[in-house]
Amino acid sequence: MQTAAIASLAPGAAAAAPGPPGSPGAAPFGDLLKSAVSGVDDLQQQAASAVTGLLDGSGVDIHDAMIATQKADMAFELALAVRNKAVAAYQQVMGMQF
Repeated sequence: MQTAAIASLAPGAAAAAPGPPGSPGAAPFGDLLKSAVSGVDDLQQQAASAVTGLLDGSGVDIHDAMIATQKADMAFELALAVRNKAVAAYQQVMGMQF
């Protein structure tokens, strides 16, 4: 479920995600991560412009501003959770003794 949410953040990421790492349709993990962060940034910018439009009185409805703000907040929370899991996995691997 979280993978689908991350893929939905970036328009091009969903088409490139399926398949094993060596398959022709697979994208490197770095590209998927960049597109997910870019999607979060886009949502943050949309929320900022909606709030600015609401404060300026340029015809933005308060409901639209709140929805954009909540979308951006949820996307950021998801990105933060993914980052925390990646850091925890890295720390676990670095703590292994061979």
